Amino acid sequence: MKRLPQGFTLIELMIVVAIVAILAAIALPAYQDYTRRAQISELTLAADGCKNSVAEYWQSQSGFPQTFEASGCSDQSTKYVESLTVKNDGSIIVVAKVGPGAIDAAAAGNFALEPSVTGTGHLNWNCKGAGTTIPKKYLPAPCR
Repeated sequence: MKRLPQGFTLIELMIVVAIVAILAAIALPAYQDYTRRAQISELTLAADGCKNSVAEYWQSQSGFPQTFEASGCSDQSTKYVESLTVKNDGSIIVVAKVGPGAIDAAAAGNFALEPSVTGTGHLNWNCKGAGTTIPKKYLPAPCR
């Protein structure tokens, strides 16, 4: 009786392991970038909530709030937000929390929304200014 070969050879198994290792080497950095962008999105959400308050103040008072309390924003710290401040020129600065269980130091920094007044009196918000110190690859697409 002839015996039929069974199983895989060592070379075949090594090729499969090499392919899986290559896929993991490509996927892991992409996954880390994805999770960092998701963490940064909490900073943008905090700034967006405050943006509405500052815009409402601008429309009702024809100027920017001179104190944080007048802006109507919340400075509540969260898992990824260290602090939120509003400057006299209406700029909103959100500082990322760094450390264990927070944003990785490679993606940390400040997220800033800076208003500019249009000719019609409306506010345009810019997140590409010098106040934003987070690396561009972690920012939302309109801010890159």
